[in-house]
Amino acid sequence: QVRLEESGGGLVQAGGSLRLSCSASERTFNNYGITWFRQAPGKEREFVAGISGAGFNTRYADSVKGRFTISRDKSKIAAILKMNSLEPEDTAVYYCAACFSEGVVTNSDGVDYWGQGTQVIVSS
Repeated sequence: QVRLEESGGGLVQAGGSLRLSCSASERTFNNYGITWFRQAPGKEREFVAGISGAGFNTRYADSVKGRFTISRDKSKIAAILKMNSLEPEDTAVYYCAACFSEGVVTNSDGVDYWGQGTQVIVSS
């Protein structure tokens, strides 16, 4: 059974950093795009960052540009999301998504598999 598992979430003070990992059950996931979404309480799920299967193209939401960095991994880890200068507005459950496309998927319609999410809480 294919699955994605997020890790690295937790509580951090504003200005701090976290490193989220997306672990795939199959290494073949590393050949396809990975996109991070997040959903804050009472809000809709939104795009955060995505990377193409080859790892050459990335896209970021305007709200996280310059603070978050997405990258690929050659091992079981499908993708890494480095989160710097965290703000209370970043508080949300972060979901890793596998997108079987060579491009960067930024919409949920392009997601083939979802992780269960990892909670990120940024205190002020």
